[in-house]
Amino acid sequence: MSTTLTDGARPALTMLSEEEEMFREAVRDFALSEVAPRVSEMDESQQMDSGLVEQLFELGLMGIEIPERWGGTESTFFTSVLVVEELSRIDPSVGVLVDVQNTLVINALLRWAPEAQQERFLKRLASGTVGAYALSEAGSGSDAFALACRAEQDGDDWILEGQKLWITNGNEADLFIVFATVDPEAGYKGITAFLVDRDTPGFTVGKKEDKLGIRASSTTELIFEGCRIPADRVLGEVGKGYKVAIETLNEGRIGIGAQMVGLAQGALDHSLKYVQEREQFGRPIGKFQGVQFQLAEMATKIEAARLLVYNAARLKDAGEDFLMAAAQAKLYSSQIAQEVASTAIDLFGGYGFTREYPVEKLYRDAKIGTIYEGTTNMQLQTIAKLLLR
Repeated sequence: MSTTLTDGARPALTMLSEEEEMFREAVRDFALSEVAPRVSEMDESQQMDSGLVEQLFELGLMGIEIPERWGGTESTFFTSVLVVEELSRIDPSVGVLVDVQNTLVINALLRWAPEAQQERFLKRLASGTVGAYALSEAGSGSDAFALACRAEQDGDDWILEGQKLWITNGNEADLFIVFATVDPEAGYKGITAFLVDRDTPGFTVGKKEDKLGIRASSTTELIFEGCRIPADRVLGEVGKGYKVAIETLNEGRIGIGAQMVGLAQGALDHSLKYVQEREQFGRPIGKFQGVQFQLAEMATKIEAARLLVYNAARLKDAGEDFLMAAAQAKLYSSQIAQEVASTAIDLFGGYGFTREYPVEKLYRDAKIGTIYEGTTNMQLQTIAKLLLR
């Protein structure tokens, strides 16, 4: 599978400072030199390269907003978005690994953990511990708080019982933010977030899903059977887990938007290179106006999605209301990723339908964007409610 990209498809530098652009270039160089050669093998084996994960930590890409005093980069949420976009341009599986770490796990701790808890766990997340975010269950997808996973108090401890499904980073993670109900009768007000280590007795990482796309990204079940959690592992307050989940997912949707923009840009990059090499009727197919129009549409829609994502990230960093912006960014970018990846296959023709060329993989990877961290219908519902409020 070829992963060489053309230099002719550079995203616009709109809204980037000189420092941000330099950082983007550094991540892009890393993605091309270290991620690209591994993409095909990781997709085939359905496994993230452990050496690559180590490199992500060494570069500081797994602790972007963590303060320097705890080993992090102490940068912005917008920087996290740039990293996810650039990595996803080469491999969306690597992009989502970094995204979950930064926009969900680390953001939840920065927002909700007291100082001592932050120091204890953020040091680990900056230095080599992968995190995972465990909310979904068999009966709670879009209805996120219909949780069956229970937490019962036993002295100063909590005992977790139940199961989680579709947990990203499940195989790589050593720290999990797990949501369970301490009082089913209280509804969403009974939801509580817990910090659970992988080696905690009674906790098992279950089967790994065999997925359509982002196959190198592990998606697993989690099983809790008498899993004892000390009281100091509660994240936030007992009964406030719904706030931890909602506010963190609002930020996470911007990260998924960045993943989808990067994926779409990668598909366009490959297409631009291919149409200048592939000849039909005695000339490169890129010389035909019909093909040129398709490329122009792809580039314009990608840039529109990118600006939506960047706007949402900037609003978040500025402390402004970004709920609608995040929903719009996630909605549009996930739709455009599928559209652009599909058009890329059309441009490649029969070759695009084979695994010999990389657009087939990007097409498979794109589908998840309309599903996880809030389906398309949930984004539409959020936007409509805010419009009518």
